[in-house]
Amino acid sequence: MVKKSEIREKILQAAHEVFNRYGYGKSTMDDIAREMGKGKSSIYYYFTSKEDIFREVIEKELNVMKERILAAVSEKEDSREKLKVYVVERMHELQSLKNLYHVLRTEFTALRDFVDQVRQQTDNDEISIVAGILDHGVAAGRFYLEDTFLTAIAIVTALKGMEIPLLVSENNGDPILGQRLDRLLDVLFYGIIRRDPDLSNR
Repeated sequence: MVKKSEIREKILQAAHEVFNRYGYGKSTMDDIAREMGKGKSSIYYYFTSKEDIFREVIEKELNVMKERILAAVSEKEDSREKLKVYVVERMHELQSLKNLYHVLRTEFTALRDFVDQVRQQTDNDEISIVAGILDHGVAAGRFYLEDTFLTAIAIVTALKGMEIPLLVSENNGDPILGQRLDRLLDVLFYGIIRRDPDLSNR
């Protein structure tokens, strides 16, 4: 006998495909049911509305993204490698969710409170991850920072500033993503000030 949790998961998977294909506004419960090969009434047994389904789809996707990022970071021992993996993995994960990301940025008025809540929670999660990496680096003598929390906020803010050109662009090529991330990592690790003693007093 198929478990209720398994059916809910299949509905969420079908809804994910439909939202990716049509966007939230143009998607219907009929589309989701058709994607599953089921009747619409069977979906209403598990979810009360399209909005209810969308909330769970977004929360599920963001949780999966967070778990993948944490798993990638945990595989590295060196703090600089942890930070590098975090930056690269984060942007690649967001690219894989490009269509849902676009929906979150552009389509909502009725779900504004939910969207704002999701963004705030995501920001807090990211700042926590980065601050943990920075704390690890300071303890290991790899980073020299007075305030890891404020530095984490700055790094996350910089990354968010890269999201629009990377994710809204029609060009999804990895070379462009890689080049921009390399430049950001150079600044994070080496700064922009020359390490020349003759220039220290200028």
